[in-house]
Amino acid sequence: MTDYAALLREIAIPRLVGTPNHARVRAALRRELEERGFAVEEHAFAGRASRLLLGTPRLVYGVNLIAVRPSAGPPATVGESFRVRPSVWLTAHYDSKGQPISMATRLAGVIVLVLGAAALPFGLVPALVLLAVGILVLSCNRATDRSPGAVDNASGVLAALAIVDRLPRDAPVGVILPDAEELGLVGARALVRERPELLRDAAVVNFDGLDDAGRPVAFLHRRGPVGEAAAAALHALSAPWFPVVVDGIAFAGPSRECVTIMKGDWATMRVVHTTRDAADRLTLAGVLEVAEGVARALRTA
Repeated sequence: MTDYAALLREIAIPRLVGTPNHARVRAALRRELEERGFAVEEHAFAGRASRLLLGTPRLVYGVNLIAVRPSAGPPATVGESFRVRPSVWLTAHYDSKGQPISMATRLAGVIVLVLGAAALPFGLVPALVLLAVGILVLSCNRATDRSPGAVDNASGVLAALAIVDRLPRDAPVGVILPDAEELGLVGARALVRERPELLRDAAVVNFDGLDDAGRPVAFLHRRGPVGEAAAAALHALSAPWFPVVVDGIAFAGPSRECVTIMKGDWATMRVVHTTRDAADRLTLAGVLEVAEGVARALRTA
């Protein structure tokens, strides 16, 4: 039986794309997938980081992990890397990043910036003050290698593995662990661009940030029976939009349906991307709650 707490401690370390820790975590996750009977492909890619992040290189080089079991689905077309294509993909990015400001502070900066722009027709001085404050906050939006990324997103990776552990070995489920999500969905966009056939006609259940506290949220990028069953099983707040940037936004394009599951509250947002997002914060109650609910939904959907 997997010791999820021990695995959390192993992978919840600062792991910005391209660092030695990043490579170590990728190797650990490949080991975990192979121990569960998956064949693992490493999909190497290069892509541009988000222009909204300061201090990042022009090109980001990363590796997506794509894992299937031989019995996970019908035969794929000749020439593809895998002989089978799952009907459901569990996805969760495995990279992390630190920032001088938390997600909550960054969101507040965006709100202030929007308010400043909206206030321009009504008063120049107040609008300029708001715009200046928003720009000052967002000027701190640069990537560092200082956050262990326990909630964001070691928790999501553990949820995907825990769901696999709760399903029959012949369930038509695969796992994709995208890379460089924190730099602007770079790995997910590369996968959609270079390997869209993997996602075509499949349901994607993406996990990104599962804290112990807070209510689950099902971000329904593209509605379908799997996402709706997962949301119902978790008693999640269902929404077609949420003020976060997650891999599900990219995966929704070629997939049959796509949902991102998150769990947390305002306190979670104050921790994400800081040094406080560490393994000792989590009991994994939220991870296991989500894993149980989604596994139950997949068995009945």
